[in-house]
Order: sequence, then structure tokens, then C-alpha cells
Amino acid sequence: MKINIFLILFLSLNVFAQGEKMSNTEAQAFRSEAENTAKSIQNLTTNFTQYKHMTFLSEPIETSGQMVFETPDKLLWKYTKPYSHSIIFKDHKVFINNEGNKSSIDVGNNKTFEQINQLIVGSVSGNLFNDESFSISYLKNSDYNIAVLNPKSNDIIKYISRLELYFDKITAAIVEVKLYEPSEDFTHIVFKNKETNVRLDQNTFTNK
Repeated sequence: MKINIFLILFLSLNVFAQGEKMSNTEAQAFRSEAENTAKSIQNLTTNFTQYKHMTFLSEPIETSGQMVFETPDKLLWKYTKPYSHSIIFKDHKVFINNEGNKSSIDVGNNKTFEQINQLIVGSVSGNLFNDESFSISYLKNSDYNIAVLNPKSNDIIKYISRLELYFDKITAAIVEVKLYEPSEDFTHIVFKNKETNVRLDQNTFTNK
């Protein structure tokens, strides 16, 4: 089993989020808003653009597609440009469809991979603040409220050194995600045209 299956979604950068540290009062208010927003989400559909930066490339690799999330833990990443590729997380498994070549991985019996799976789902839903697996700091700038999560487990740190969640200041919804590994590569994902609690096709999370 290869960890690359998970890192295909996110890579990272060894710089810190730009922002000013929140006061304890500000951080508490932000957490409350973000948690209430996350609790209100039964499902979520959004377009995304992913910018994958690698040290040996002068320009980032840009891909785009659609992401669909359904509570508690179903998640679809469907890449449509410049290629067709989908990854589905559900029932403690990962289902992959690479231009018609299908495969699956059972992560339920591997604690590290299961934590990474939960991390990916939580980063989309915004439901990570009560996870004791991370130390969390809260920042703000003119555009976003930012939660910076550092994993405590050495098993996770081998692959992921830090996660940054960028929240809209008005809606308290996640609009950007960055996840860091111990390298100088990174991926920046931007969500747009987000819809919540809509009727989903029953085959959305089928590896078809």
C-alpha cells in the first residue's frame, strides 16, 4: 500500500500562513462560528482548482474538477481538466478511477492511513477543531480567518507536517486548503461555486 494515493490530493510548502495571531476571545468566537457552520452541512458540492507546485518545475501544475462531500465521511474528488480521474473516500476505503482503470484500498486496518483519511474529510468539512491529534493556532488577515493544524503523531508527521484551513470571514466556511509535507512542494486548492444541502445523485459515490 502506498501513501502516494493520499498525497495525490495534497502536497506542501515549508512556509507558514501569513497572518496575525488571534486573541483568545477572537479564536473562541471564530471556532464557534466555524463549528456551527460545519454542523449545518449535510452535504456539500463545490468546484475546485488545484495548483500543484513542485521544486523542479517553474510553474505549478493546474488541475480542476468537482468535489462532493456527504456526512459523515463520504468524499468525492473528481478531476475533469486536463484529465479524467476520480477518488472516492467512503466506508474506510478509497476507490480510484483513473480514466477507466479502477482500484480500491482498504484503509480501515491501518491506523496511519485512517487518520489521513479522516484528515482529508475533516479539512473539507471544517470539522477538525476537536481532534486531539493536532495542536491548533488561529490567525487572521484582511481576507481570511486561518486555522493552522500541526499533527502530534510522528507517524503522520512523516507525511504531513501541517494543515492550513482558510475560512471566509462572513460565512465561516472553508474556501481554501493547504496541506504540508516535509518537503518544499505544495498544493493549493481553491473552492468556488459552493452549494450545501442539495439533493445528490444516488450514484455520486459509486466508482463508475
